[in-house]
Amino acid sequence: MTDLNRERDEGVTPTEHPTATPAAPSATPASAASMLDQMGGPMGFVYSTVPVVVFAAANAFLPLPVTIAVSVGVAVLLTVFRLVRGERFSSAVGGLIAVGVAVGLVAWTGSAKDFFAIGIWAALAGFVVTAVSVLARRPVTGLIWNAVHGNTHDWRADRPSLRAHDIATLAAAAVFGARFVVQYWLYAIDTTGGLAIARVAMGTPLTIVGALVVVWAFRRTSKRLLPRS
Repeated sequence: MTDLNRERDEGVTPTEHPTATPAAPSATPASAASMLDQMGGPMGFVYSTVPVVVFAAANAFLPLPVTIAVSVGVAVLLTVFRLVRGERFSSAVGGLIAVGVAVGLVAWTGSAKDFFAIGIWAALAGFVVTAVSVLARRPVTGLIWNAVHGNTHDWRADRPSLRAHDIATLAAAAVFGARFVVQYWLYAIDTTGGLAIARVAMGTPLTIVGALVVVWAFRRTSKRLLPRS
């Protein structure tokens, strides 16, 4: 006779036996997945590469004015597709504006390689800002972390936090610097196809690598300086 039956026979209210509950899933966020979502998910990579690939492919076979027209047409279709899918208006139209500025510069200079010029000089600017911020002992990622948390933390006085943001900001500087050096060299030797390959290879993949280091620095600083709930 089981314990439950014995309890019933004796007129005792059966005791509730606790049931084993599965362990709660870890609350630790999947940094890479969260970051990829912020960048538009896997489709974000496609959206950033399609205009580059289309421009380079069209330029290999078509006159420059036709290449510009094809690139703008594809960018418009891609923007409409993103809006129909329910993406934020600013994200969808931002891509169209970027393509419009790039092909506008190409139309003005008459050189296909100038499609990549803005990105090259933006990479140089990013490198200068991040590198100088580390030399000034005010790494950009630390300033951003503090701004997100109300500018109320003396994070620079905490050496592990400062060191973490030095590393994260240097990682960002390395990404910007690598993009500038490689793409400027390809720009100088006038290879539009090479620039397209470099833009795709050094775009989203390198951004994810650098952002993972930034996420690590943010989490380390939060763990050390934010009050625990």
